[in-house]
Amino acid sequence: MTATQIAATTAAPVQQVLNSAVTDHGFPGMVAEVRRDGRRWFGAAGTAEYGTGRERLAEEQIRVGSITKTFTSTVILQLAAEYVLGLDDTVETWLPGLIRGNGHDGDRITIRHLLSHRSGLFAYVLDADMLRRYSGPELLAHRFDRWRPQELVKISLSHPAEFEPGTDFSYSNTNFVLAGLIIEKATGMSYSDALDLRILRPLGLESTYLADKDTEFRGPHAHSYSKLTLQEADAPTHDVTELDATYGFATGELISTTGDLSTFLGALLGGRLLPPAQLEEMLTMTRVPDGKWLDGHSYGLGLSSVELPNGTRVYGHGGMITGNWSYLYGTRDGRQTAAMHVNGDWGCPPVDLFIETLNAAVQPDA
Repeated sequence: MTATQIAATTAAPVQQVLNSAVTDHGFPGMVAEVRRDGRRWFGAAGTAEYGTGRERLAEEQIRVGSITKTFTSTVILQLAAEYVLGLDDTVETWLPGLIRGNGHDGDRITIRHLLSHRSGLFAYVLDADMLRRYSGPELLAHRFDRWRPQELVKISLSHPAEFEPGTDFSYSNTNFVLAGLIIEKATGMSYSDALDLRILRPLGLESTYLADKDTEFRGPHAHSYSKLTLQEADAPTHDVTELDATYGFATGELISTTGDLSTFLGALLGGRLLPPAQLEEMLTMTRVPDGKWLDGHSYGLGLSSVELPNGTRVYGHGGMITGNWSYLYGTRDGRQTAAMHVNGDWGCPPVDLFIETLNAAVQPDA
């Protein structure tokens, strides 16, 4: 397929969706990077910062939210391949005494349960106090709150388990906070350092890093905007670019670029980060039950899949964190990938917009 054919069959329809995100959905801006067999196309619409008219650019750093989970799962699976840990090890084995009380038992929850969202642990972000802090007008007073991972786990444990481990699916950020703590225990280094050593440096992802205690970006970036969950079209927007993201940790704290995300997913699906056995574990999908978050998708180990309207099945993850929505998916062989981001957190979530972008970007006959 020539570059001209790529432009005709991919660039134009993807650009049309990006334009629609701004003109029809009211987002400040949207970007997408499409890769196919080593070729790259980047498109943008709207603005990176209200009041300036500044265009969105490929080198912009963005908060990628739950796409962090795929990085976390990749590190866990690398450690499993090295026999440092086993997917059927219990949480109690690695984090003794942490999952106790209120009917919880870390002896019954395995690492596999964590990565597949089948632990039954309550999602700490859905706690009433956390919702008050981060999903409404009080966000502006709390967006610089700092959290330790153990504090996030404690919030989860204040709620009873949703089900017995392994018997159901429920998307919970608590699972990946625990996975991050297990990485630290198993490697003897911080989660951030483990990520850097095992993924970021080997792939040359120079614009990807854990926000940690930084509230500002380390390089060029888009501004992030929130309507504080108000659904009215004319609700005021607030600049929430600066943020303490420690409430995300190994479940949503990562900063990256569309280019770095594309490189990561292409390497992962292309078999360059995991041995075949561990990649197969990650890609073994179970359909999400009706009525659950991610309904219509299937979920493996830190990775989800969905069939596009054009019949192509893609694998990846979506992400949301204050002021940002992102999506990263690609074909099973990693030959085609698409990374996209909108710098506004309304739309709850704009999944249809992302699916429309993927449907134009990923070609079934490529």
